[in-house]
Amino acid sequence: MTSRKQTSKPNTRAGFVAILGAPNAGKSTLINRLVGQKVSIVTPKAQTKRIRTLGILSEGDVQISFIDTPGIFAPKNRLDRAMVQAAWNSLEDADAIILIVDAATHKENEQIAAIVEELKKRNKSAILVLNKVDAMTPGKLLPKAKEFHDSGAFSDIFMISALTGDGVSDLKNHLLKAMPESPWFYDEDQISDLPSQILAAEITREQLFLQLQQELPYAAAVLPESLEEKHDGSLVIRQTIVVTRENHRPIVLGKGGARIKAIGEKARAGITKVFERKAHLFLEVKVDEKWQDHPGFYRTFGLDFGKE
Repeated sequence: MTSRKQTSKPNTRAGFVAILGAPNAGKSTLINRLVGQKVSIVTPKAQTKRIRTLGILSEGDVQISFIDTPGIFAPKNRLDRAMVQAAWNSLEDADAIILIVDAATHKENEQIAAIVEELKKRNKSAILVLNKVDAMTPGKLLPKAKEFHDSGAFSDIFMISALTGDGVSDLKNHLLKAMPESPWFYDEDQISDLPSQILAAEITREQLFLQLQQELPYAAAVLPESLEEKHDGSLVIRQTIVVTRENHRPIVLGKGGARIKAIGEKARAGITKVFERKAHLFLEVKVDEKWQDHPGFYRTFGLDFGKE
């Protein structure tokens, strides 16, 4: 958890809300909706979320810090284990826990059951959020909600569509009322605790998945190299896209460098929008078969290197 600095605003409430779920359940979409701005990348592919992201909502006299975590799944390697551990570690400082479930799919049943059992083992009560309910009929949705209610693991149940915003305001109001009396931990205009270099790298990684889709292996990373502010206020950002095999490199570059140019243009536009200033983005593609075994990568993104 990033160190907190309490502010001096009087008569305030503040707290942390951890959002758990299986991959692609809609965690990042929900947090972006709650905060009102993009603080976490969103792609159609599962397991693209790797780091813990904090989205900060300041409304009235209440401040909520939403902890967007990597999806919880059965880990297969060091990076998987670090991602899942980051998700569970988020519960330590949480004043409330949300388990978000894609109500429109049955593929996650085993994963969700395992998460529910782990919550019980840790003696943690959670708020259940059934997402994507706009894709379901009440006849299928209500029995699913009852099944979760009967598990005894949830204090409340909300039915929402994070994509359209339906039901999200009710969830937000519930959370605003649930926060404890406390000074605020972040400035009123702050929306995330991610360092600028990391946020910019995540925006570029989002474009890798969106533009390359099935062609890009999961074993790719975007490493921040530098971020400098020029005299005119614009940003000069340098990043390295790391792939694990030499034959992955031309996939990212494209014919005549067309793909890396398109990725850079979209990423630069995203960075400009989020940072509200002009950005100059320079990308390089490198091959490193062992990047997932470098402790420095895990330190950069706030993950636990752990043991093999």
